[in-house]
Amino acid sequence: MRVLVVDVGGTHVKVLATGQKAPREFSSGPTLTAEQMVAGVKTAAAEWKYDAVSIGYPGPVLHGRPVVEPRHLGPGWVGFDYRTAFGCPVKVVNDAAMQALGSYQGGKMLFLGLGTGLGSTLIVEGIVEPMELGHLPYRNGTFEEHVGLHGLQAHGLTQWRRDVEDVVSRLVAALEPDDVVLGGGNVHQLDTLPPGCRAGDNANAYLGGVRLWERTQDGPTASEEMKGRAMTRMLPLTARQSWKALQAHQDKIRSLHLRTLFGDDATRGERLTAEAVGIYLDYSKNRVTDETLTLLCRLAQECGLRERIDAMFRGDKINLTENRAVLHVALRAPRGTSIVVDGKDVVPEVHAVLGAMADFSNRMRSGAWKGHTGKRIRNVINIGIGGSDLGPVMAYEALKHYSDRAMTFRFVSNVDGTDLAEATCDLDPTETLFIASSKTFTTLETMTNAQSARQWLLAGLGGDVKAVAKHFVAVSTNAREVSEFGIDTANMFGFWDWVGGRYSMDSAIGLSTMLAVGSDNFRALLDGFHQMDEHFRTAPFERNLPVLLGLLTVWYTDFFGAETVAVLPYEQYLKRFPAYLQQLTMESNGKHVTREGAEIDYPTGPIYWGEPGTNGQHSFYQLIHQGTRLIPCDFIAFGHALNPLGRHHDFLLANVFAQTEALAFGKTREQVKAEGTPDSLVPHRMFQGNRPSNTILAERLTPETLGKLVALYEHSVFTQGAIWDVDSFDQWGVELGKVLAQRIIPELESQTEPTLGHDSSTNNLIRRYRKSRNKR
Repeated sequence: MRVLVVDVGGTHVKVLATGQKAPREFSSGPTLTAEQMVAGVKTAAAEWKYDAVSIGYPGPVLHGRPVVEPRHLGPGWVGFDYRTAFGCPVKVVNDAAMQALGSYQGGKMLFLGLGTGLGSTLIVEGIVEPMELGHLPYRNGTFEEHVGLHGLQAHGLTQWRRDVEDVVSRLVAALEPDDVVLGGGNVHQLDTLPPGCRAGDNANAYLGGVRLWERTQDGPTASEEMKGRAMTRMLPLTARQSWKALQAHQDKIRSLHLRTLFGDDATRGERLTAEAVGIYLDYSKNRVTDETLTLLCRLAQECGLRERIDAMFRGDKINLTENRAVLHVALRAPRGTSIVVDGKDVVPEVHAVLGAMADFSNRMRSGAWKGHTGKRIRNVINIGIGGSDLGPVMAYEALKHYSDRAMTFRFVSNVDGTDLAEATCDLDPTETLFIASSKTFTTLETMTNAQSARQWLLAGLGGDVKAVAKHFVAVSTNAREVSEFGIDTANMFGFWDWVGGRYSMDSAIGLSTMLAVGSDNFRALLDGFHQMDEHFRTAPFERNLPVLLGLLTVWYTDFFGAETVAVLPYEQYLKRFPAYLQQLTMESNGKHVTREGAEIDYPTGPIYWGEPGTNGQHSFYQLIHQGTRLIPCDFIAFGHALNPLGRHHDFLLANVFAQTEALAFGKTREQVKAEGTPDSLVPHRMFQGNRPSNTILAERLTPETLGKLVALYEHSVFTQGAIWDVDSFDQWGVELGKVLAQRIIPELESQTEPTLGHDSSTNNLIRRYRKSRNKR
């Protein structure tokens, strides 16, 4: 394979192709864009032949994509389609990683590139790990500011050399490499190399660029066989230094009891807390120390969490398997914000849909919208499934206190005919509106229910098909199917493929929510979402509520073997919140391969479940307190009741605080015996304690608060997925069963005995059902 290697620097772009003797270059500088770089490379290499391109990029790269715009060049590098621009396969890597790859001779090597900035890469047993150490704090700035070109120019050669030696010694002490290579354009400025270092050669960047593609028909090249693994892989999660440090740390503290942690630190209950945007998190009753939290935050940094957060908010296509942006954050972005996807600012479109929803909602709630017979609409039935149902149901129940009680709201999702029959059995068709929510308007369950609802409506209105337009609206993007159904496309509310179903309750999917609580309350809900979005985007990890929740979930899932998380809202209006979180969390992170398709050898998404307190206390809390499984718990409570009634709220909150205390500290054998308990019963009445929990508090459950809570868990899921390196935004696991069902349906309904080609169990079940069905 002939490879064209492109080394992008702050002052020049250098290119060299396989078979060429000398590199060529052209100027770069602070205005150079990715498009200009490609044009310059094509000009410089016009007569060279090449089959693939390697690009050394001066900034962080994740999975072959730049994730941060370069500091010393122009804009437009992130999200650029390099493969299309060059017309051949392209691999983009960090520039220091590419030069390091060319300098590698085995073992554990640290490469530091002394150029415009400070490039840094660690190669361990043949696996490349770009480090981005240049941005770490050093003196009154960063490493890069002192040993990059700025430091050389600002502090002079003598001081710069001293700083280089000091920085190298610090990094060597921290990382303990076998080999240290200093490269980059300014390495020649050193009169002597720091102890234990060797000088790299910029020509090694070209060798590294070629090595990115080195494969033979028989397997890895000799350079890869050096340690038996591909040199171009990113360091796997379980091979990362912070992961190994967490494993060693967990071995050390696994038997440490919360009684001891609190006994040794009188301020722990006040210190291990975080508060932002009106949400208070007490995470002190977790089996963690300060060192645990430091190591977890370090893991997040090594896994590129900050870069992935920035990429999501920028609109990068981080849903790799579907090549889509992930922009539920755009659904609540304030008017005037700009988020560009495929060259188009999506925020104005979001607000246009919100405006159409508000106009429709106002007409419906005021009575201006009339049904086919002129009667006012008093009943709304939302038909959807998955995210088109769970979000609207949860939001309606959560915000029922703010809803218009003169209207009835019901939700149909199950293809079981009972769901629709029970939803419509006591309603008047002349006063009923259906919202059919399906992006494609072809979803089996939703459209089956919608067609049956249409028949029910027409049967009650004399069969006049014109009635459909007054009693159905659609949340969809398929105007043709919507129109053929009989719905006026003026009453079709759209959304976008960069919104996943489980992240869509604040899009047009939330139309039923807006009809229930009004447009002002819906906008307050969006504002709550946005406040948590901004906190997640900007707050340091150690004070970032979603990051802390996500990292604690990783801690228990991967280091303690916990398989579930219980979410326990002490607020009856949040009775559907755990069910909503089940889809949000498990559909997102229930994955067995990484984003690049590699099999995973560590646990990923846990099972989320729960019920409102105090009901759960009298059902499953027994297992949480005294069972053999470790079940981390999230307790959610509010300072003020929406329906104050005597001492009820004090009793409710007393139970919250008592349960977290009991889980943490338990009851020792000595305490049980001191109560006069017979010896035979002492083991039964002991509580081991050391059961972890978070307590999440807010003032009261408002639309704004609900938005904050949902976004809190959305971004916690994002954090977990970034650590586990899974695509949290696809859901291929739901597809196979749906495909097989489409094959089985005609086999069940066939008038003649079908030829079955399933396994013996499925064949037998189909025959048994057909026999029962035909007895009707």
